[in-house]
Amino acid sequence: MSTEYNARIENIRQELQSLHPDDSHIMVLKHGVWQVKGIIQHHVHKTTNIVGRQDGLLWFKDIVGRHDAWEFSMAVVQANHLLEDQSQLESGPLTSTESNPHGTFIGIYDGHGGPETARDINEHIFQHLQRFASEQPGMYADVIRKAFLATEEGFLSIVTKAWPIKAQTAAVGSCCLVGVVCSGVLYVANLGDSRVVMGKLVKATGEVIAM
Repeated sequence: MSTEYNARIENIRQELQSLHPDDSHIMVLKHGVWQVKGIIQHHVHKTTNIVGRQDGLLWFKDIVGRHDAWEFSMAVVQANHLLEDQSQLESGPLTSTESNPHGTFIGIYDGHGGPETARDINEHIFQHLQRFASEQPGMYADVIRKAFLATEEGFLSIVTKAWPIKAQTAAVGSCCLVGVVCSGVLYVANLGDSRVVMGKLVKATGEVIAM
């Protein structure tokens, strides 16, 4: 990468850090993709598209952007001094190659006892889903189930290795809520007490209500 590109990335990172001083995990994940307050921000080209708005402990963005045929808004309420939660949005190939199927993956990871488990899920579950979707191939409930299991087994391995020197890692956990939209089908999977609420937009009032 060029010196000019690296300087631009660093300037944006510093600006984001000044806006979110409690978030020590602001990072560039790949070209045009940022993570702020545990939220993956896609296809951003200038800082005003990244930062969203903040009201006390509430961070929100009315329209994150378009992904395939969908529009997304996002919000995070920081209940603890250290943000233990993560969320993720991926849109495009749902396999490890550029081949079909294409779709949208949304993950909400409600951490407790610390941020380690939620961060680990954020880093690995979509990669596992892409791998299993490539092997099948396609998107099925079994693909998502296997991705959950592989992610859990991976973190349990970390806990086992860390046990002699950091036993408290075993007390850290996370709920895991995933939605996948593929070929006109919505798949929802969860472990823990997180839930999806389907809603609809009332055009007359602009209000969103639960269905």
